[in-house]
Amino acid sequence: MNRTRPATGGGTTRGTAEGPAAHAPRRAAGLARSAARPATGLAPNAVTSLRKPAPNALTSLGKLVPNALTSLGKLVLNALTGLVELVLNAVTGLAAFALLLLAGLSTALTPVIGARAAAPLALAGRLAMFHRRRAGPHPPGPAPTTRRTLLWLAVHSVTGPAPLAATGAMLTALDYVFFRLHPLERSSLNTFAMSLSIAAIAVVILMSVSMFRTGQARLSRLLLDPRPAPDARIRELTESRAAVVDARAAELRRIERDLHDGAQAKLIAIRMHLGLARGCRDPGELLRIMDEARQVAGEALTDLRDLVRGIHPPVLSDRGLAGAIEASALLCPVPVTLDLDLRERLQPPVESAVYFAAAEALTNVTKHSGASRAWVRLRHRAGVLSLTVGDDGHGGARRDAGTGLRGIENRLAAFDGSLTVSSPSGGPTELIMELPCA
Repeated sequence: MNRTRPATGGGTTRGTAEGPAAHAPRRAAGLARSAARPATGLAPNAVTSLRKPAPNALTSLGKLVPNALTSLGKLVLNALTGLVELVLNAVTGLAAFALLLLAGLSTALTPVIGARAAAPLALAGRLAMFHRRRAGPHPPGPAPTTRRTLLWLAVHSVTGPAPLAATGAMLTALDYVFFRLHPLERSSLNTFAMSLSIAAIAVVILMSVSMFRTGQARLSRLLLDPRPAPDARIRELTESRAAVVDARAAELRRIERDLHDGAQAKLIAIRMHLGLARGCRDPGELLRIMDEARQVAGEALTDLRDLVRGIHPPVLSDRGLAGAIEASALLCPVPVTLDLDLRERLQPPVESAVYFAAAEALTNVTKHSGASRAWVRLRHRAGVLSLTVGDDGHGGARRDAGTGLRGIENRLAAFDGSLTVSSPSGGPTELIMELPCA
């Protein structure tokens, strides 16, 4: 009996001691599998994340390369066009020098050759007007005087060939660096310096051609555009101020007439209805009188809203000039195509004048043009606000045919603006309004 107890106790002790030792390998394997699961799930996600940016990068690169090539193609095309114009300027510059010599010689020989002395000056005037038309839209006014034409001949005979000579010198330098210059020591540093100089000369040539072309155009406009005399400018300002005063007085008379004939008459009618309702004893008649008074009050409110909209529309304050013109076009019975490019708000008086000019033009389209469609273009470039309202109607619009176009012109004149009417018989009609504004 005493021998069996230690045996039983020893067996129990062995079972308790062997249990943790037997489970330890299984626990280690389980921990290893648990640690391996996240790593195994993370590997495909990491690979997928690495693969995702690749198509986006290729797509961006595929879009960037055509845009860069298009920009480079436009730059090269502009450079070639400018080079052709430089050649034309050089040829006309030599012609201007020859005409200047002929004009001086013919002036000295006027007693001998008589009327034929004016031929070189006539040719010089034609050449000057040719260059003035190439420089931009021809302004209304007389042709340049003989003195200004001779001054332009003298200047253009120098500035015409000079840009081509400068471009030729730069091309010669590029040819020398690219083909003829051989460095004494061939190294990567010398190769880099030569490549950088070639690229710099090429960029300077491309930029200078456009600068030369712009400079020639501005010089032609500066020398050949008619200069208004001070007296003419004073007369123009006086007339525009008188037109603004007349337009303001007419606007006040219109407001007074609308208040007298519209809202005031309806308010008097409401008062009369309220007086009748006060002494009425019949409930049915009282309801009828109150309904009539309510209807007249609504009409008076509509008239007042129209009057306020005619003075300064709320949409102009809320949405700006482009939004107000869009709202006015939506009210036009004729379908209107809008092309409005206005990036910033203008001064409120300018916005108001242009908005009412556009609204008046669209009203003329509705009433008088017989058009099936109209269009409005708005641009603000280089300190000039340009508004074009056109239609495909029967044409024939004239300033002296009614008060609509004269009203538009008077509105623009207050801001030193201009109105150009293009309306041949049979259409289309275009009203081009321009206002100088910052």
